[in-house]
Amino acid sequence: MTFGRSGAASVVLNVGGARYSLSRELLKDFPLRRVSRLHGCRSERDVLEVCDDYDRERNEYFFDRHSEAFGFILLYVRGHGKLRFAPRMCELSFYNEMIYWGLEGAHLEYCCQRRLDDRMSDTYTFYSADEPGALGRDEARPGGAEAAPSRRWLERMRRTFEEPTSSLAAQILASVSVVFVIVSMVVLCASTLPDWRAAAADNRSLDDRSRIIEAICIGWFTAECIVRFIVSRNKCEFVKRPLNIIDLLAITPYYISVLMTVFTGENSQLQRAGVTLRVLRMMRIFWVIKLARHFIGLQTLGLTLKRCYREMVMLLVFICVAMAIFSALSQLLEHGLDLETSNKDFASIPAACWWVIISMTTVGYGDMYPITVPGRILGGVCVVSGIVLLALPITFIYHSFVQCYHELKFRSARYSRSLSAEFLN
Repeated sequence: MTFGRSGAASVVLNVGGARYSLSRELLKDFPLRRVSRLHGCRSERDVLEVCDDYDRERNEYFFDRHSEAFGFILLYVRGHGKLRFAPRMCELSFYNEMIYWGLEGAHLEYCCQRRLDDRMSDTYTFYSADEPGALGRDEARPGGAEAAPSRRWLERMRRTFEEPTSSLAAQILASVSVVFVIVSMVVLCASTLPDWRAAAADNRSLDDRSRIIEAICIGWFTAECIVRFIVSRNKCEFVKRPLNIIDLLAITPYYISVLMTVFTGENSQLQRAGVTLRVLRMMRIFWVIKLARHFIGLQTLGLTLKRCYREMVMLLVFICVAMAIFSALSQLLEHGLDLETSNKDFASIPAACWWVIISMTTVGYGDMYPITVPGRILGGVCVVSGIVLLALPITFIYHSFVQCYHELKFRSARYSRSLSAEFLN
């Protein structure tokens, strides 16, 4: 640091009357960008652009900000706990302090994020990421100021491809991606129609046009996946994400089928009727899951299943235990006691399992049913037991679904506010 009292080994930060002494080396790599900017100041004019006043004799920098809020923020950046609102302080005021020092709403605890979203929605307050002091997570880290331009660009690109509501360009990109998914699904469904197959057999150009449309859609999905991989923060984490795995499963079969066409011959009727090729073409149905990137409902379903896997396992255990008990009893009552008037539908326990599962879920196809009085009584008990067993873990799954929905909705609302601020600017 070239500005300040020469020979001083430390500097003093005066935030609303609370003083903090920091060494020069610590000041250089301080996690808060506004504080770390002091290290690069060359004159008193540069200092006054960062803080409100400066005392050369004491080497003290004065910030006319909320001292208690800065104390909470300082504890957070030092790793002592998680960032929460200061007691008896307005959420918007604390958020304003966060923006001033170089933090954003994503650094808050989830419960505090919800409080902030509710308060901002009530007061129609919009904060833009381009406002002074509004930084991303990468810039709030040590050394983030030097790499800010490139990281800001990569972060903007990442949000454009990952968050459909983060900007106008992201919404346009998401809309185009949805259109390609819909077109590919329409072509896939139409290709299974008998009239379509007959028309394609008579008119070679129709089949060629459908292949061109399929190639265009695959090209778009491939380019989108490659760009998202390039701009991702962590490449290994990117590959492990479920949606990215689904994208890979949806794209790979097309290239495999193209290679099979090249090696086996495009006009080969055996190749066109091959089971492997039909399976690969049908795997395009995974493209529908790509809509989860653009719709909160599908994201909520996936996040709920991820968080409630224990409840899902418990539900499957309940069903399996009930199937084992009721299938054995129904097979005994319908087939095992009286062989002359036995019910052939319940000839084995595996066959009875089908009747148990459709009864417990109250579907009741009617393809098989008990004919004896004890069997019908058992059927009634099976239906009631199924309702009770299925309802027990459903409550936990429902509450988790609601929580995941609100969490994703609030996150989308934050990006929507940034989009609204973009229009206002």
